[in-house]
Amino acid sequence: MDWTLVWKAVGIILIGTLLLRIGGRKSIAQMTIAQVIVMIGIGTLLIQPISGHGYWTTLVLAAVLILMMILMEYAEMKVDGLETLISGKSVVVIENGQLHHTNMRKLRLTADKLEMRLRQAGIARIEDVEYATLEASGSLGYQLKPEKQPATKEDIQQLMKLLETRFPEHAAKPGAADDLFTELVRGHAAPPPQNLQ
Repeated sequence: MDWTLVWKAVGIILIGTLLLRIGGRKSIAQMTIAQVIVMIGIGTLLIQPISGHGYWTTLVLAAVLILMMILMEYAEMKVDGLETLISGKSVVVIENGQLHHTNMRKLRLTADKLEMRLRQAGIARIEDVEYATLEASGSLGYQLKPEKQPATKEDIQQLMKLLETRFPEHAAKPGAADDLFTELVRGHAAPPPQNLQ
């Protein structure tokens, strides 16, 4: 067995991992088209030295690909038009509960595939969606109509304050409803059952 092949494989894994770490922390779902192309190119390049095609040349070319990707990302940050050109932009696919047929045709996105993505997001009806966009990464962004949005803790607290001002006789008294944490400080409000002491 030729041990140089083993060491080349180990070197490729270590240097390839280092190069990909320099490239950035993104999952495949978050990558732009340019980043996916660079990663595929690096994967193809990194296998070449094992088959005997220029170990150091391959690693230098992989580093150049990573450097080009970083330069493209930097250029996207500095010039807004380049971001649209290189990465693309979000496209509206639902507007006010209605499918945006023109944009869906441009994206070659069928209604069935959009419905699948909505179901995965926990949305049962297209009519419940105020806006939905297909992001540059391919993920679906959406905003539900106000009446279909879940209540936030802030909403519930405002409702509680409103109820307390309207019905002060039913307002919660401080310390009236002890929980497991307050009983640590104050002790048990009621003794626990005999069989559980």
